[in-house]
Order: sequence, then C-alpha cells, then structure tokens
Amino acid sequence: MLDETLLALADPTRRAILARLTEGEARVTELAAPFAISLNSVSKHIRTLERAALVRRRREGREHILALNPAGLDEAADWIEGQRGLWAWRLGRLDQALKERP
Repeated sequence: MLDETLLALADPTRRAILARLTEGEARVTELAAPFAISLNSVSKHIRTLERAALVRRRREGREHILALNPAGLDEAADWIEGQRGLWAWRLGRLDQALKERP
C-alpha cells in the first residue's frame, strides 16, 4: 500500500484534490471544477487516490461523493518518520566523527 500512497501523493493534481477534501466532502464535479482537464482525467486521479485508500466514495443517487480518508496516510507517515529517525541518527554519527577528527 505504501507504493500506491507515495504514487498518489507524487502528483500535484491529486494533492490539490486531497487538500480540497480537508475542507469536507465534495462531489466529483466539484472537485473537477478548478482544473483545466477533463472530468475523465480527474476521475482517473480519484481512482488513484482510492487505490491508495486516501479517499472514500459513496453514492447519493447519481452523484458520487468523496471524502478524505486520513487513515490512508498512516503507513506513509510511519515510513517517513522511520526514515527521518534513521537519517537523524546517521547524520548525528557523522557530525560526531567529524568533530573528533584532528
């Protein structure tokens, strides 16, 4: 799932869709409005976000309503935090070694 999440977050259009969904649920057509791309293209971006479990979809009649699923970011956040800790440790060791040099 981490690969799908990072792939989804790699695109600025998908990040903009997620940013909009932080304000609350939205219809697909509302999400598509600010973009100068086709509704079909926005739908493809949304499917990528769904595969990464970053958004949830529900139907009301013919309308598709999307909501942010913040739990979808947990695995990526955990991985990033682990990397941050590892690199902080490595850089601390390097700094210490450089200070100990004559």
